[in-house]
Amino acid sequence: MRRLSRVEYDDTVFDLLLDDSRPARVGLPEDIVDPFDNDFTLQESSSVLVSGLESLANDVANRLAADPVRRAALVPCAKPANCMGPFVRQFGRRALRRPLEVDEVNTYQQLAEAFSGNDGWDGVDVVVRMLLQHPEFVYRVEVGSPTEKAGVFRLNDYEVATRLSYFLWGTTPDDRLLDLAESGLLSDPSLVRKAASEMMSDPRAEDRVDRFHAMWLGYWQLPHDAELTLAMREETRRLLDEVLFAEPGSWLELFTMNGTWIGDDLAAHYDLPPPGSATPEFVSYGSTTRQGILSHGSFLSVAGKFGDTSPTQRGILIRTRLLCQPIPPPPPEVNADEPPSGTPADCKEDRYAMHRESGTCRDCHEVMDPVGFGLENYDQEGRFRTTDLNKPDCVISGDGHIDDVEFNGPKELANVLVDDPNLTACVVSQAFHFAMGHEAQYADRPVVEGLTEGFIASGYRFDRLILDIVSDPTFLYRLEESP
Repeated sequence: MRRLSRVEYDDTVFDLLLDDSRPARVGLPEDIVDPFDNDFTLQESSSVLVSGLESLANDVANRLAADPVRRAALVPCAKPANCMGPFVRQFGRRALRRPLEVDEVNTYQQLAEAFSGNDGWDGVDVVVRMLLQHPEFVYRVEVGSPTEKAGVFRLNDYEVATRLSYFLWGTTPDDRLLDLAESGLLSDPSLVRKAASEMMSDPRAEDRVDRFHAMWLGYWQLPHDAELTLAMREETRRLLDEVLFAEPGSWLELFTMNGTWIGDDLAAHYDLPPPGSATPEFVSYGSTTRQGILSHGSFLSVAGKFGDTSPTQRGILIRTRLLCQPIPPPPPEVNADEPPSGTPADCKEDRYAMHRESGTCRDCHEVMDPVGFGLENYDQEGRFRTTDLNKPDCVISGDGHIDDVEFNGPKELANVLVDDPNLTACVVSQAFHFAMGHEAQYADRPVVEGLTEGFIASGYRFDRLILDIVSDPTFLYRLEESP
């Protein structure tokens, strides 16, 4: 059972009812994002969640009742009292992502008719409120059928349609996808791949790929004002669209692109040549140390601390997110929320060097801090600088190293990373995590290794990776959870 995230809830309500108010943003508890918001192992239920779901269902239904245009589009006849059964079957199938049983239709229809009044609209209101609180609306329930292998269950076509739709679109299956499920056309990996290939041309697929990268790399929320945040997110979204969708090429180009799409304001912010346009245009990085997504303000804004960039946090970000290399937590006696030791007059490099002199801290900081210092010439808003914050006498060298390979700046770090097989293996395992709603387990290792080999063989095509994930036989099954 995977609960809809707040974003998934809002997108689902929009697709069902054309309600664009995004109510879950304020009506439901915040999702745990580590790194994704759809990991069922991190989801918990609570009284706050239950009351929030009830409140949202009432609010959504009230807005629908006050909007004659949306309300009329939902019901297949002018007077709902005359077609309550067809409405219940049609809306129920979309909301629960499966056909309703006969007794379910009868129950909802009887309740609707009991409250319907003369025209039936109050009955529609009751059905909407009930279905938006149904466990199979709030949760994506995967049951499946037992197979010959203990603990392995084969999903039915509707469960596959739901898994496919929330992976690629982040929302409920549309009627066409449900029709494919009804016709048994999602029971074979090749059929699933065909359906997914068509779904990838939908703009919602681009949105989902953007969200995957934003959560994986941590820039889904930025600590800036709305205008700067929007400009930075648009810059990175444009890179993703150009490399992965407009003319699909190697995913590694996200790291090797020698230019970016920005308008005059963001160009001035980065001290790059203005394109002469308020809207994004391609601007070359020239001879700067910028290159690809690692030099975007969106990425460089992540992992700050103590009001400035943090070499440690940036090192953790590179190690854990891009290379999937776990970093153990600090010892219990160490307060990680205290600034590095030293006097306020000390330069940052000297203060952080003390981490690596401590016996309890040295081993971890040796693999984190040197990586972060290689990006230190760029502040938390992605601007180039030559000295420490408010310390003009502390010159930043920008030198860093990762696994004994020296680099200076995002460009050289990107070149190191694209040659590291851990980067390729990491993005594949993270895409698998995003698709399945849990980290790859020991039993998943052969699948992830096979997907990685296919990703490399495709020329690092991210669209092919997505299609390979959904057309792998394991996408049609679920493993029983261990106690």
